Amino acid sequence: MANNRIDRIKEEVLRELASIIRTLKDPRIPTMTSVVAVDVTKDLKYAKAHVSVMGDEDAKQDALKALKSASGYIRREISSRLNLRITPEFTFVLDRSVDYGMHINELINKINEGDI
Repeated sequence: MANNRIDRIKEEVLRELASIIRTLKDPRIPTMTSVVAVDVTKDLKYAKAHVSVMGDEDAKQDALKALKSASGYIRREISSRLNLRITPEFTFVLDRSVDYGMHINELINKINEGDI
């Protein structure tokens, strides 16, 4: 029963976090930044947001720094949008699944063309 509640909270936090990140006006955050997943602890004190950023490694690191500096604002916005007793403290990590998928796709294309 509690697991369903945590899953619903994860989905709501993910939706609101994606909306908040789109409205941030920091130039270090590219427009192609998306929230892939959010992990929330059972006591709702901490949340780890997996963020996908398109661009080179410097752009990804700059986006993480910008999100870290805006974490207080993000927490306040989440608190005002969601009716939770405790608002989680956010940690942002890069999600490299899109990069990995593109790499695998390139390998498959090379195999199909006979380069490998």
